[in-house]
Amino acid sequence: MNQLTFGDAEYLGKRKRTRREVFLAEMERVIPWDALLALIEPVYPKAGRGRKPYPLATMLRVHLMQNWFGLSDPGMEEALYEIVPLRQFAGLAMTDALPDETTILNFRRLLETHDLAAQMFAAVNAHLHARGLTLQKSTIVDATIIHAPSSTKNREGKRDPEMHQTKKGNQWYFGMKAHIGVDADSGMVHTVTTTAANVADVTQAEHLLHGKETHLHGDAGFTGVEKRIKRKLKYSIAEKRGKQKQLPEGIAQGAWRELERRKAQVRAKVEHPFRVIKRQFGYVKVRFKGLAKNHGQVLTLFALSNLWMARRKLLYLQGSCA
Repeated sequence: MNQLTFGDAEYLGKRKRTRREVFLAEMERVIPWDALLALIEPVYPKAGRGRKPYPLATMLRVHLMQNWFGLSDPGMEEALYEIVPLRQFAGLAMTDALPDETTILNFRRLLETHDLAAQMFAAVNAHLHARGLTLQKSTIVDATIIHAPSSTKNREGKRDPEMHQTKKGNQWYFGMKAHIGVDADSGMVHTVTTTAANVADVTQAEHLLHGKETHLHGDAGFTGVEKRIKRKLKYSIAEKRGKQKQLPEGIAQGAWRELERRKAQVRAKVEHPFRVIKRQFGYVKVRFKGLAKNHGQVLTLFALSNLWMARRKLLYLQGSCA
Protein backbone atom coordinates (compact mmCIF):
# COMPACT_ATOMS: atom_id res chain seq x y z
CA MET A 1 0.00 0.00 0.00
CA ASN A 2 1.20 3.56 -0.72
CA GLN A 3 2.16 6.00 2.03
CA LEU A 4 -0.85 7.03 4.12
CA THR A 5 -2.16 10.58 4.18
CA PHE A 6 -2.87 12.24 7.53
CA GLY A 7 -6.60 11.68 6.90
CA ASP A 8 -6.15 7.96 6.26
CA ALA A 9 -3.85 7.61 9.27
CA GLU A 10 -6.40 9.32 11.47
CA TYR A 11 -9.10 6.96 10.18
CA LEU A 12 -6.98 3.93 11.07
CA GLY A 13 -6.71 5.20 14.63
CA LYS A 14 -10.40 4.76 15.37
CA ARG A 15 -11.37 2.00 17.77
CA LYS A 16 -14.40 0.33 16.16
CA ARG A 17 -14.25 -1.63 12.89
CA THR A 18 -17.34 -1.41 10.72
CA ARG A 19 -19.01 -4.44 9.15
CA ARG A 20 -17.66 -3.35 5.79
CA GLU A 21 -14.11 -3.35 7.15
CA VAL A 22 -14.56 -6.79 8.72
CA PHE A 23 -15.94 -8.11 5.43
CA LEU A 24 -13.02 -6.72 3.40
CA ALA A 25 -10.47 -8.01 5.90
CA GLU A 26 -11.92 -11.53 5.68
CA MET A 27 -12.09 -11.50 1.90
CA GLU A 28 -8.53 -10.18 1.71
CA ARG A 29 -7.38 -13.38 3.41
CA VAL A 30 -9.51 -15.96 1.58
CA ILE A 31 -9.31 -14.86 -2.06
CA PRO A 32 -6.65 -16.77 -4.08
CA TRP A 33 -5.02 -13.57 -5.31
CA ASP A 34 -2.01 -15.19 -6.99
CA ALA A 35 -4.18 -17.53 -9.08
CA LEU A 36 -6.52 -14.75 -10.22
CA LEU A 37 -3.74 -12.29 -11.03
CA ALA A 38 -1.90 -14.98 -13.01
CA LEU A 39 -4.97 -15.44 -15.23
CA ILE A 40 -5.28 -11.74 -16.08
CA GLU A 41 -1.62 -10.69 -16.21
CA PRO A 42 -0.86 -12.05 -19.72
CA VAL A 43 -3.55 -9.84 -21.31
CA TYR A 44 -3.27 -6.81 -19.03
CA PRO A 45 -1.78 -3.68 -20.69
CA LYS A 46 1.93 -3.15 -20.08
CA ALA A 47 3.55 0.19 -19.36
CA GLY A 48 4.69 1.93 -22.54
CA ARG A 49 5.08 5.39 -23.92
CA GLY A 50 1.52 6.37 -23.12
CA ARG A 51 -0.28 6.65 -19.83
CA LYS A 52 1.00 4.20 -17.24
CA PRO A 53 -1.73 1.62 -16.40
CA TYR A 54 -2.86 1.16 -12.82
CA PRO A 55 -1.39 -1.87 -11.03
CA LEU A 56 -3.28 -5.03 -11.97
CA ALA A 57 -3.88 -5.89 -8.30
CA THR A 58 -5.55 -2.51 -7.77
CA MET A 59 -7.91 -2.92 -10.72
CA LEU A 60 -8.84 -6.48 -9.74
CA ARG A 61 -9.66 -5.32 -6.21
CA VAL A 62 -11.76 -2.45 -7.56
CA HIS A 63 -13.60 -4.88 -9.84
CA LEU A 64 -14.39 -7.25 -6.96
CA MET A 65 -15.60 -4.42 -4.73
CA GLN A 66 -17.85 -3.23 -7.55
CA ASN A 67 -19.52 -6.67 -7.53
CA TRP A 68 -19.67 -6.98 -3.74
CA PHE A 69 -21.35 -3.62 -3.24
CA GLY A 70 -23.45 -3.46 -6.43
CA LEU A 71 -21.86 -0.25 -7.73
CA SER A 72 -22.00 1.16 -11.25
CA ASP A 73 -18.81 2.43 -12.89
CA PRO A 74 -19.46 6.07 -11.84
CA GLY A 75 -20.61 4.85 -8.42
CA MET A 76 -17.38 2.89 -7.93
CA GLU A 77 -15.29 5.91 -8.88
CA GLU A 78 -17.10 8.10 -6.37
CA ALA A 79 -16.88 5.41 -3.67
CA LEU A 80 -13.08 5.38 -3.99
CA TYR A 81 -13.07 9.12 -3.28
CA GLU A 82 -15.59 8.98 -0.44
CA ILE A 83 -15.03 5.68 1.44
CA VAL A 84 -11.66 5.15 3.09
CA PRO A 85 -11.88 1.33 3.58
CA LEU A 86 -12.57 0.78 -0.13
CA ARG A 87 -9.64 2.98 -1.10
CA GLN A 88 -7.35 1.16 1.34
CA PHE A 89 -8.49 -2.26 0.12
CA ALA A 90 -7.54 -1.21 -3.41
CA GLY A 91 -4.09 -0.14 -2.16
CA LEU A 92 -4.69 3.53 -2.94
CA ALA A 93 -4.19 6.73 -0.99
CA MET A 94 -6.14 9.96 -1.44
CA THR A 95 -2.99 11.57 -2.85
CA ASP A 96 -2.92 8.99 -5.67
CA ALA A 97 -4.68 9.39 -9.00
CA LEU A 98 -7.76 7.21 -8.52
CA PRO A 99 -9.25 5.10 -11.36
CA ASP A 100 -12.06 6.90 -13.13
CA GLU A 101 -15.23 5.30 -14.45
CA THR A 102 -13.76 4.78 -17.94
CA THR A 103 -10.77 2.91 -16.54
CA ILE A 104 -13.08 0.72 -14.45
CA LEU A 105 -15.25 0.06 -17.53
CA ASN A 106 -12.22 -0.84 -19.67
CA PHE A 107 -11.01 -3.37 -17.10
CA ARG A 108 -14.39 -5.11 -17.09
CA ARG A 109 -14.39 -5.17 -20.90
CA LEU A 110 -10.93 -6.72 -20.83
CA LEU A 111 -12.28 -9.56 -18.69
CA GLU A 112 -15.28 -9.95 -21.02
CA THR A 113 -13.16 -9.99 -24.18
CA HIS A 114 -10.95 -12.82 -22.92
CA ASP A 115 -13.74 -14.72 -21.11
CA LEU A 116 -11.79 -14.41 -17.88
CA ALA A 117 -14.82 -14.51 -15.57
CA ALA A 118 -15.28 -18.21 -16.39
CA GLN A 119 -11.59 -18.88 -15.75
CA MET A 120 -11.68 -16.98 -12.46
CA PHE A 121 -14.75 -18.98 -11.38
CA ALA A 122 -12.89 -22.21 -12.19
CA ALA A 123 -9.77 -21.01 -10.33
CA VAL A 124 -11.78 -20.24 -7.19
CA ASN A 125 -13.44 -23.67 -7.28
CA ALA A 126 -10.08 -25.38 -7.81
CA HIS A 127 -8.77 -23.47 -4.78
CA LEU A 128 -11.69 -24.69 -2.65
CA HIS A 129 -11.48 -28.27 -3.93
CA ALA A 130 -7.74 -28.43 -3.21
CA ARG A 131 -8.54 -27.64 0.41
CA GLY A 132 -11.12 -30.39 0.67
CA LEU A 133 -14.13 -28.08 0.85
CA THR A 134 -16.07 -29.77 -1.98
CA LEU A 135 -16.76 -33.51 -2.24
CA GLN A 136 -18.47 -33.77 -5.67
CA LYS A 137 -20.63 -36.80 -4.80
CA SER A 138 -24.06 -35.19 -5.19
CA THR A 139 -25.37 -32.17 -7.09
CA ILE A 140 -28.41 -29.99 -6.39
CA VAL A 141 -29.81 -28.03 -9.33
CA ASP A 142 -32.04 -24.97 -9.26
CA ALA A 143 -32.61 -21.60 -10.91
CA THR A 144 -33.57 -18.08 -9.92
CA ILE A 145 -35.03 -15.20 -11.91
CA ILE A 146 -32.99 -12.00 -12.18
CA HIS A 147 -35.11 -9.04 -13.18
CA ALA A 148 -34.35 -6.85 -16.20
CA PRO A 149 -35.79 -3.42 -17.01
CA SER A 150 -39.08 -3.93 -18.85
CA SER A 151 -39.41 -0.28 -19.87
CA THR A 152 -39.13 0.70 -23.54
CA LYS A 153 -38.20 4.30 -22.70
CA ASN A 154 -34.72 4.02 -24.15
CA ARG A 155 -32.86 4.96 -27.34
CA GLU A 156 -34.08 1.89 -29.26
CA GLY A 157 -37.61 1.98 -27.84
CA LYS A 158 -37.39 -1.76 -27.16
CA ARG A 159 -36.85 -4.17 -24.30
CA ASP A 160 -33.70 -6.28 -24.27
CA PRO A 161 -34.38 -8.95 -26.96
CA GLU A 162 -32.32 -11.57 -25.09
CA MET A 163 -34.50 -11.28 -21.98
CA HIS A 164 -38.03 -12.67 -21.77
CA GLN A 165 -41.07 -12.73 -19.54
CA THR A 166 -42.33 -15.70 -17.59
CA LYS A 167 -45.12 -16.43 -15.13
CA LYS A 168 -44.41 -17.79 -11.67
CA GLY A 169 -47.51 -18.44 -9.62
CA ASN A 170 -49.79 -15.52 -10.42
CA GLN A 171 -46.94 -13.07 -11.01
CA TRP A 172 -45.25 -12.16 -14.28
CA TYR A 173 -41.50 -11.48 -14.39
CA PHE A 174 -39.22 -10.11 -17.12
CA GLY A 175 -35.54 -10.90 -17.18
CA MET A 176 -33.17 -13.86 -17.23
CA LYS A 177 -32.57 -17.01 -15.21
CA ALA A 178 -29.38 -18.01 -13.45
CA HIS A 179 -29.21 -21.83 -13.31
CA ILE A 180 -26.74 -23.40 -10.89
CA GLY A 181 -25.37 -26.79 -9.93
CA VAL A 182 -24.40 -26.93 -6.25
CA ASP A 183 -22.31 -29.44 -4.32
CA ALA A 184 -24.79 -31.10 -1.95
CA ASP A 185 -22.21 -31.46 0.84
CA SER A 186 -20.68 -27.98 0.92
CA GLY A 187 -23.36 -25.87 -0.78
CA MET A 188 -20.74 -24.43 -3.16
CA VAL A 189 -21.72 -23.58 -6.75
CA HIS A 190 -19.71 -25.61 -9.26
CA THR A 191 -21.60 -24.90 -12.53
CA VAL A 192 -23.55 -21.89 -13.86
CA THR A 193 -25.63 -21.26 -16.97
CA THR A 194 -27.83 -18.29 -17.86
CA THR A 195 -30.89 -18.18 -20.11
CA ALA A 196 -33.91 -16.02 -20.78
CA ALA A 197 -36.47 -16.24 -17.97
CA ASN A 198 -38.94 -18.33 -19.97
CA VAL A 199 -36.55 -21.28 -20.45
CA ALA A 200 -37.64 -24.33 -18.44
CA ASP A 201 -35.31 -25.32 -15.60
CA VAL A 202 -35.18 -28.98 -16.68
CA THR A 203 -33.59 -28.07 -20.05
CA GLN A 204 -30.41 -26.93 -18.28
CA ALA A 205 -30.00 -29.90 -15.93
CA GLU A 206 -27.48 -31.78 -18.09
CA HIS A 207 -25.33 -28.62 -18.37
CA LEU A 208 -25.25 -28.19 -14.58
CA LEU A 209 -23.45 -31.45 -13.84
CA HIS A 210 -19.67 -31.70 -13.40
CA GLY A 211 -19.65 -35.38 -14.41
CA LYS A 212 -18.43 -37.04 -11.20
CA GLU A 213 -21.63 -36.98 -9.15
CA THR A 214 -23.73 -40.07 -8.53
CA HIS A 215 -26.84 -38.35 -7.11
CA LEU A 216 -28.97 -35.47 -8.43
CA HIS A 217 -31.43 -33.41 -6.37
CA GLY A 218 -33.98 -30.97 -7.76
CA ASP A 219 -37.38 -29.43 -7.20
CA ALA A 220 -40.55 -30.26 -9.15
CA GLY A 221 -39.35 -28.10 -12.04
CA PHE A 222 -36.94 -30.94 -12.89
CA THR A 223 -39.62 -33.61 -13.27
CA GLY A 224 -38.62 -35.92 -16.12
CA VAL A 225 -34.93 -34.99 -15.91
CA GLU A 226 -33.89 -38.66 -16.02
CA LYS A 227 -35.03 -38.76 -19.68
CA ARG A 228 -32.64 -35.93 -20.58
CA ILE A 229 -29.45 -37.17 -18.92
CA LYS A 230 -27.65 -39.99 -20.70
CA ARG A 231 -25.83 -41.53 -17.75
CA LYS A 232 -26.87 -43.44 -14.70
CA LEU A 233 -27.65 -41.32 -11.64
CA LYS A 234 -29.75 -41.62 -8.53
CA TYR A 235 -32.50 -38.99 -8.64
CA SER A 236 -34.24 -37.20 -5.76
CA ILE A 237 -36.71 -34.95 -7.52
CA ALA A 238 -39.60 -33.32 -5.65
CA GLU A 239 -43.04 -34.59 -6.59
CA LYS A 240 -45.63 -32.14 -7.82
CA ARG A 241 -48.21 -31.27 -5.18
CA GLY A 242 -51.01 -32.58 -7.35
CA LYS A 243 -49.84 -36.09 -6.52
CA GLN A 244 -50.80 -35.58 -2.86
CA LYS A 245 -54.47 -35.23 -3.82
CA GLN A 246 -54.36 -38.61 -5.53
CA LEU A 247 -53.25 -40.36 -2.34
CA PRO A 248 -55.74 -41.59 0.28
CA GLU A 249 -55.82 -39.54 3.48
CA GLY A 250 -53.96 -40.84 6.51
CA ILE A 251 -50.77 -42.88 6.51
CA ALA A 252 -50.15 -42.56 2.75
CA GLN A 253 -50.26 -38.76 2.77
CA GLY A 254 -48.19 -38.63 5.96
CA ALA A 255 -45.49 -40.81 4.44
CA TRP A 256 -45.52 -38.68 1.28
CA ARG A 257 -45.06 -35.47 3.30
CA GLU A 258 -42.18 -36.98 5.30
CA LEU A 259 -40.40 -38.12 2.13
CA GLU A 260 -40.80 -34.70 0.52
CA ARG A 261 -39.62 -32.99 3.72
CA ARG A 262 -36.41 -35.01 3.66
CA LYS A 263 -35.82 -34.15 0.01
CA ALA A 264 -36.40 -30.47 0.79
CA GLN A 265 -33.87 -30.54 3.63
CA VAL A 266 -31.15 -31.50 1.15
CA ARG A 267 -32.32 -29.05 -1.52
CA ALA A 268 -32.29 -26.14 0.97
CA LYS A 269 -28.54 -25.71 0.42
CA VAL A 270 -29.09 -24.55 -3.15
CA GLU A 271 -30.88 -21.45 -1.82
CA HIS A 272 -27.83 -20.23 0.10
CA PRO A 273 -25.84 -18.97 -2.93
CA PHE A 274 -28.95 -17.20 -4.22
CA ARG A 275 -29.37 -15.49 -0.85
CA VAL A 276 -25.75 -14.35 -0.86
CA ILE A 277 -25.77 -12.78 -4.33
CA LYS A 278 -29.22 -11.21 -3.88
CA ARG A 279 -29.16 -10.12 -0.24
CA GLN A 280 -25.48 -9.92 0.63
CA PHE A 281 -24.29 -8.49 -2.70
CA GLY A 282 -27.57 -6.82 -3.73
CA TYR A 283 -27.80 -8.42 -7.18
CA VAL A 284 -31.54 -8.38 -7.88
CA LYS A 285 -31.54 -6.74 -11.32
CA VAL A 286 -29.31 -7.18 -14.37
CA ARG A 287 -26.89 -4.32 -14.99
CA PHE A 288 -26.10 -4.93 -18.67
CA LYS A 289 -27.89 -5.70 -21.92
CA GLY A 290 -27.66 -9.19 -23.37
CA LEU A 291 -26.94 -12.53 -21.74
CA ALA A 292 -23.19 -12.67 -22.41
CA LYS A 293 -22.20 -9.68 -20.25
CA ASN A 294 -24.61 -10.63 -17.50
CA HIS A 295 -23.34 -14.22 -17.57
CA GLY A 296 -19.84 -12.93 -16.84
CA GLN A 297 -21.08 -10.96 -13.86
CA VAL A 298 -23.11 -13.90 -12.55
CA LEU A 299 -20.03 -16.14 -12.73
CA THR A 300 -18.03 -13.57 -10.77
CA LEU A 301 -20.76 -13.24 -8.15
CA PHE A 302 -21.07 -16.99 -7.60
CA ALA A 303 -17.27 -17.33 -7.35
CA LEU A 304 -17.33 -14.64 -4.66
CA SER A 305 -20.33 -16.23 -2.94
CA ASN A 306 -18.41 -19.53 -2.73
CA LEU A 307 -15.53 -17.75 -1.01
CA TRP A 308 -17.91 -15.92 1.30
CA MET A 309 -19.68 -19.11 2.37
CA ALA A 310 -16.37 -20.96 2.83
CA ARG A 311 -14.53 -18.08 4.53
CA ARG A 312 -14.68 -19.43 8.09
CA LYS A 313 -13.31 -22.82 7.06
CA LEU A 314 -10.63 -21.19 4.92
CA LEU A 315 -9.61 -18.89 7.77
CA TYR A 316 -9.51 -21.87 10.14
CA LEU A 317 -7.30 -23.79 7.73
CA GLN A 318 -4.99 -20.79 7.44
CA GLY A 319 -4.78 -20.57 11.22
CA SER A 320 -4.02 -24.28 11.51
CA CYS A 321 -1.20 -24.01 9.01
CA ALA A 322 0.28 -20.87 10.57
